[in-house]
Parts: sequence; structure tokens; C-alpha cells
Amino acid sequence: MSRRIAPRPAAFAIDALSDSLAPQTTISAVQRAWPEVAGELIAAQCEPSFERGGVVTVTCSSAVWAQELDLLSAELIERLNGLLEGQVVTALRCQSGQARKWPDKAR
Repeated sequence: MSRRIAPRPAAFAIDALSDSLAPQTTISAVQRAWPEVAGELIAAQCEPSFERGGVVTVTCSSAVWAQELDLLSAELIERLNGLLEGQVVTALRCQSGQARKWPDKAR
């Protein structure tokens, strides 16, 4: 039996718990992978919000971001499927609209 020299950070236990509590659906898997796949800049402006039959709807903070994502969709789909280990995502549908994490710019 080996002894640990130092205690493990609580983040290990919290990450394991959150992974076990997350719904096992395609959209939840895409949402977890999105920041890594899309990158910090895109993930701050665009968020996967719905999935049906492999088509993921991505809600963007503006029409410009929706257009940009539409142009990048083939590359993003390839990265998502690589990370999710299979052809889970067949298409991205990009739209502009309100998402829960974007700040109100009217202030």
C-alpha cells in the first residue's frame, strides 16, 4: 500500500462528480467540448443551444458571428466529431439571438 505525499486538489473530485451528473445527451457533450473546439473567442460569443438528429443549433451574439461560424462550420464539425469520438454532429445551424451568458450592452 502506498501513501500519498500530499492531498489531491478538490477539483479532481468536483470534475468527476460534475461529469457523472451531466446528462448523457449529444447536446450536453457538445456543450462541454465547445470551448476547447471553438476556442475562447468564439465560445464567448456563440453557444450550442439545441441538437436534433446530429444538427446542432448554435446561438450567436450577432448576425456577424453567425455568418462567421457558418463559414467555419466544416472545420468545427470535424473538431467536434474528433473530440466526441465519432460522427455525432452532421451540421451546424448558426443563428443570432439572445443567449444566457452575453452581457446587456444597453448599459
